[in-house]
Amino acid sequence: MKITVIGGTGLIGSQLVATLRDAGHDVVPASLSSGVDLLTGAGLDEALHGAEAVVNVTNSPTFDEHSLDFFRTTVGHLLRAGEKAGVRHQVALSIVGVDQVPELDYYRAKALQEELLRQGPTPYSLVRATQFFEFMDAVLSWTADGDVVRLPATPLRPIASADVVRALADVATAAPLDGTVDVAGPDVLGLDEIGRITLAARGDGRRVVTDGTAGMFAVVRGDVLVGGPDARRAPTRYRDWLRTSPAVVQG
Repeated sequence: MKITVIGGTGLIGSQLVATLRDAGHDVVPASLSSGVDLLTGAGLDEALHGAEAVVNVTNSPTFDEHSLDFFRTTVGHLLRAGEKAGVRHQVALSIVGVDQVPELDYYRAKALQEELLRQGPTPYSLVRATQFFEFMDAVLSWTADGDVVRLPATPLRPIASADVVRALADVATAAPLDGTVDVAGPDVLGLDEIGRITLAARGDGRRVVTDGTAGMFAVVRGDVLVGGPDARRAPTRYRDWLRTSPAVVQG
C-alpha cells in the first residue's frame, strides 16, 4: 500500500514512516525538506501521486490565532490535491477533547481542521491523542520561575508518541472510519503530579506549586482531556517511560 505521510520528518511522522515501512508499505515522507509546502501547495501533486492514503501529522508553526489560518489553508490544499490524485483515505492526527476547550486558539484551530476534513470530498479518519510524554518537559518550562514550577491540577492521560504511532499505523492501513478514534495513556494524572514525577526522575531540585491559574491548561474544565470510556488505551506508563527515555523535547 502506498501511503504519504505529511510531516514525515517530525516526532510522530518519522516514527510512522519507519513503522509503515517495516510493515512492508511504500511510504513517502513529505515535508518542507522534501520540497512539499502545505501553505502554498507546492510539491503536493508529486508527493501524493499514486498514494492510496495520506496521513497528516503536521503542526502549525504558532499556537496563537494564526494557527486557524494555517489549518484552513493547509487542509484545503491537501484535500484538493488528494482528490486530484485519487487518494481514498485522508487521516489526520488531532487532540483528545479538542472541541471542549474553545478558550485555546490552537485547540479551536485543530477543531477547524477536523471539521474541514469531515466536510471534504474524501473518506477520512481522525485519530485524537492525549498529551505526549515527550512534551512534558516543555510544558513545565512554560510556568517555571527560578526554583518553582507552577502547574494546575488539570487531569491528563499522557501517552508515549510510539503508542500514538501504532494507532495511526493501524488506522491508516484499514478502511476509513469516517469518524474519530481516541487514543490515551493508561493513567490519569494531574498536571501538577506529572510535574513532580518528571522533576524527580530528572534529578531536578525545583518544586512544583499547584496553581489553578498557571499556564495554558489552567483554562481546561474538568476531565475533557483524558478521553472517554471508548478511548483506545495505550500500554506505556509515564514513570516507566521516564526511566528509559532520557531525551527531552523542548518544543
